[in-house]
Amino acid sequence: MDSLETAVEDTRRWLERAVVGLNLCPFAKSVMVRKQVHITATEADDAQGLLDAFQQELDALLALDARERDTTLLVAPRGMEDFLEFLDLTARAERIVRKRGLEGVIQVAHFHPRFVFAGAQEDDITNCTNRSPHPTLHLLREASIDRAVAAFPDAAAIYEANMERLRGLGQKGWDALGVGKTP
Repeated sequence: MDSLETAVEDTRRWLERAVVGLNLCPFAKSVMVRKQVHITATEADDAQGLLDAFQQELDALLALDARERDTTLLVAPRGMEDFLEFLDLTARAERIVRKRGLEGVIQVAHFHPRFVFAGAQEDDITNCTNRSPHPTLHLLREASIDRAVAAFPDAAAIYEANMERLRGLGQKGWDALGVGKTP
């Protein structure tokens, strides 16, 4: 298996065991079960290459009906190790969405192996709610988010529940999930 396939498999394992398995996102299970999640990895190792891949995946997502592909995870296994640099790249991806008139249609989320919430310590276990095995841009359809939030009226409670769940799990418990990058 090449490194891009490995990155996709790492991400799928993280989704299954952490995101769905720990119910970090109560909306993820249904799209996973219906096979509406597209996971792909890019060979890009710099910001411009990743933004080009982002635009290709954005076009591909928009070209398909949501029943076929509801969401896309673009995995960047090379060149985006620095979290702050990746945050800058995420802001650039969000600007692309706005410039293309897709605000309210597509939302960009991000995950990173070194994710740290503002004001948190780097080793705070709660950062793991947004830690993925590889830097990842998540393209979500706003209509799907709206439906999910309507079905889960207290969406704000998800964040707090996730923090408590991870504090209870602890670093050893998180590590035992085996959701990191394949060596």
